[in-house]
Formats: sequence, structure tokens, C-alpha cells
Amino acid sequence: MWRKIYLETKRIRSISLSLNRQTVPDGFLQEVKREESLESKARRIIKKQRPFCSAVLDHFDHQYNEELGDLWPSARVALLDRQSWQYGVMLNRFSTVTDKTQVLQALGFSSLPQQTHVSALLCDGASAVSNSKLEERQDTLLSPPYVSKCPPEDFSLQTDTSSQDPLSEFALSLPHSSLKCYIHPHTLRFPSQAYRPDRLKQYYLLNAASLLPVLALQVRDGDKVLDLCSAPGGKAVAIMQSATPALLCCNEPQPHRRDWLVETLDSFLPCSLSSSVVVSTQDGRSFGNDKADFYDKVLVDAPCSNDRSWLYAGTQQQGEERLEDRKQLPVLQAQLLRSALSAVRRGGVVVYSTCTLSSYENQAVVETVLNDFPEAEVEDLWEEIALPLSKYFAFSPHPAGGRTHSKPPPLPLNRKLGILVVPQPGRTWGPMFLSRIRRK
Repeated sequence: MWRKIYLETKRIRSISLSLNRQTVPDGFLQEVKREESLESKARRIIKKQRPFCSAVLDHFDHQYNEELGDLWPSARVALLDRQSWQYGVMLNRFSTVTDKTQVLQALGFSSLPQQTHVSALLCDGASAVSNSKLEERQDTLLSPPYVSKCPPEDFSLQTDTSSQDPLSEFALSLPHSSLKCYIHPHTLRFPSQAYRPDRLKQYYLLNAASLLPVLALQVRDGDKVLDLCSAPGGKAVAIMQSATPALLCCNEPQPHRRDWLVETLDSFLPCSLSSSVVVSTQDGRSFGNDKADFYDKVLVDAPCSNDRSWLYAGTQQQGEERLEDRKQLPVLQAQLLRSALSAVRRGGVVVYSTCTLSSYENQAVVETVLNDFPEAEVEDLWEEIALPLSKYFAFSPHPAGGRTHSKPPPLPLNRKLGILVVPQPGRTWGPMFLSRIRRK
């Protein structure tokens, strides 16, 4: 699944030939050559890729042409050209990443969001602790049985610092802005790292737009956080890169997705965090009743009609079945969001996100739930996220105003309900919708 290696061997070859060996570790050049030897395999993979499903595309054309106006034709091009999709590289602060940072910078990657203290952080003495204590593990983060109640019955906000090892000190000493993701203006794809039970991975490959809900969540050290629909685990890993919460509950009721989630967490987080990072298998709709007013922050990365994957649903029949199922998704999404708003404390925040362009699963869900929660208030993310990051992501409407040649910009209400990242050629990040709601 997510271990699949994405290659663009021709581009990597051309870049590797122009690199100065003094600026790039020799090991990476050997790695590039090794990837080049797999070029024929990569070509076979490309040939085997499923064609798009015309039933799904026709449905998208009808809906998104109406909802997105002039943004849809270019978004359509980006979604149909899978070889143009860009991937971000999120570094793992619990592993030594100095060499990978040098490689990324040499290849033309830039940090997102911009970090002014990357070098200082990487040169900190704690990096040595990271290498010796975090990477070479004898235990796993979530040794069986790895499923727990959320929160655990013995959970307490008070910690005994006298028993903490240097590993825990390292985690607690990191700044809030330790989340680092590198992106490239072109479709240069970094090779994925294989899963090794005895070693932490150095980086996570992802659609960089998926970090925006984590940024909007604004997790702080000591927060109690619920990731309501956690699998495959990328956002949970990102949360742990950005802060050290007192509790991160990663909930996933489906067994196969839960196993995927556990492997992801085990690949990136040290075993010293096992008391604060737990996996739950509850129905997400039950948290509002079981743990009302408990969490400081809740992320609802809801099940949705994932536009990227649904376009390649397989046969026409499979595509039509998914489109039929799509009609029921807003009901489930609203139930999950209501549960989250009940589970968060007064003054806490819930971030709702999807990876679809559909307004029925985005703004409409938020608006419906807000009507049921007079004590909840949506917060405008435009100036906080959309404007500062408009250089990297295409938002709808565009930060400059959003007016297209043939259609007026969406209603102001839509913007207040959330922001939407729309894939565009050259900026293929997304789709990603996010809305932040504060419980008063």
C-alpha cells in the first residue's frame, strides 16, 4: 500500500548528474543509482495503472463545473495526470534527518511552512540523543495488545519527570514549530523508505495539503487530542511532529485500517511515547456520549469520496456503486462532526477536513451541524492559512478575490465555513477542505 515506491527516474537521473558530490552524501547517489536500476519496473507499474472511470469523471464534470466554475477545467487536468502529482516530504523529528535535509535542499526542495531555525534545530545536541535512543529500538511503540480505551483508565496529566529518560527530555524540549515538510515545484518524487521494526523512518511522503488541518488544529504541548478517523496515520504523525500532547488518541474502528495505522505510528514514533499515544477502535459517533467535554482538540478527517482515488475506481460498475454510496456520506460525516463537538471541552476546537471538492461533504456538512450547535462557532482560516500559503496552494476562491471570467466568486458564507485547496497544474496539492470550529 503506502510503502509503494514512486519513481520518476528520468528526472532523478538528470538531477543527480548535475549534483556536486561534495554537497550530497555519497549514500544518496548510490540510492539514486539503485532506483534507476528499477526504471523498467517503474514503467511496468505505470502501464498497469488503472484508467480513469468515466462514470465518476462525468459525475465530477457535472457537479464541479457548477461549484468551481473556471477552476474546474484546470483541476480536471491535474487530477487526470497522475504523473504530475507532487509529494511532500515530512521529516521525522524523532530521527536524525540532517543528511536528508541536505539532500532535499540540494535537489531544490523548500520548507513548508518556511522555518527560520531549521539549521539550529538540526544541529542541536539532542539530535545525537535522537540517533542513539530513538532509531535503534528494541521495542515497538505499540506492542500488542496495542488497542486501548481512549483515554486509558490510568491516564493522568501529571507526569513523573524523575523517571523520564533522555529520550523523553528530547521530545519535550523541541519547539512547537518543529513540523517540517519539504516540497518541490516540480514532480520530483523522493523514494519511500521500507518498514523496519527496529528503526524509525526519517520521513513521510504525503500530499502536502493534508498538513493544513494539522496546522489549523494548533496543537500545543500538554493538549489532550483526539484524531477521530486516524488511519492511515499521516496526520497523527504530523501532530506529534508539531507538539508533544499529553494524550493523542488515534481512533480507527476498521481492523485492516487500524493495522495500517499501528504500523505507521510504529514507523515514526519512539516507544517512550506509548503512554501518551494510544489507539482506539470505537465507533467515532460514540465519543460525544462516552467522553463529553474531555478533549482540547479534535481532528475529524472524515471518510469521504476521495476524488483522487475515486477517479480510478476501476470498472464502470464499481464507479457507479461508489457514486451511489456517496449520497450517504454527508449523513455519516455530520454524525462524526456532532460527536467531535460534544467530545471537545468548552473553549476547545474541532477541525473538520475531507479530501474531496464536493460542497455537499464540505460546507454543507459544517453548516448543517452548526445549526444543531448554537454554542459552536466556525473560525475564518482565510488570513491564517489561505493568504500566507497561497504561493504554494491554490485555494477556492483565489486569495486575490476569486472572481473568474464567467462566474462570480462563491458566497462569503462559503468562505467562512472553511477553505478548499483545489489541485492545479504546477500546484497539484489537494483536494483538501478544512474548517475549524470552536466550542464556546
